[in-house]
Amino acid sequence: MTMYSDASSTLVRLNIGGKKFCTTVDTLTHREPDSMLAAMFSGRHTICHESEKGYVFVDRDGEHFRHILNWLRDGVIPTLKDSEYSELLREAEYFQLLGLIDGINAVLNKKNEGEELDTELTRIDIIKCIQSEKVRFRGVNLSGLDLSKLDLSYVDFSYACLRNVFFSRANLQCAKFRDVDAEASIFHNATLRECEFTGANLRGALLAGANLQSANLQDACLIDCSFCGADLRSAHLQTADLTNSNLEGANLEGANLKGAKLTNANLKGANLQRAYLRHVNLRDTHLEGAKLDGANLLGAIR
Repeated sequence: MTMYSDASSTLVRLNIGGKKFCTTVDTLTHREPDSMLAAMFSGRHTICHESEKGYVFVDRDGEHFRHILNWLRDGVIPTLKDSEYSELLREAEYFQLLGLIDGINAVLNKKNEGEELDTELTRIDIIKCIQSEKVRFRGVNLSGLDLSKLDLSYVDFSYACLRNVFFSRANLQCAKFRDVDAEASIFHNATLRECEFTGANLRGALLAGANLQSANLQDACLIDCSFCGADLRSAHLQTADLTNSNLEGANLEGANLKGAKLTNANLKGANLQRAYLRHVNLRDTHLEGAKLDGANLLGAIR
């Protein structure tokens, strides 16, 4: 029995369904901090090892685990056959790798639509632009790019096509996303403080754990979005469409939701203290356990 409490560079030996792998605690915990693997090696749990060379055994398909490790290392979705994507998706769901799940689904959706990604720039191009301070991408097609962990603060993406872009853990503070098409993009744990998303299409986007304090999301399409655990304090959500969105556990203290559509939205356990909800229709909204102290509910339909 061994507790993992050393530095993040500690080596980890894994036996996945009979296949042996060697990686580090940092790889297993950094990109997907809410996953099963991150929980296993966070140092909070005692891990049982095989007698042979200290391997940790997990009874799953070892054939696909190399793709999972490569995703955790580089954030890149592998190129596979459709049947292999389905198999990898099952493994990603087992290990609770939200970013990988969304990435695979995005690839499959593109295949089903018969669309080819026509990206004008690469990740390397983006990094070069940032380094040279040429940080305007207005109207550019960046679909499908992995821009995770980059410092993209103050960048102007207005009117750009950002479908299926990976912004996980990126610093996007004060960036502009006016009228962008960012459907199914991933902003998991990204910094989006004071960003402007006015009129943006974020349908199906993943913003779980994102920091959206004082962000402007007025008139944005936020249908089917996930904001689980996101920080939306003082966010501007006037007339935004949050139909079917998941805001469970989100912090919306002081947020302005005037005229927002909340049909079938999940606000269970959300903090709505001092939020502006005047005349908002809450009849089909799930508010179990939500904090509404000091919220302006004058004329709200409940």
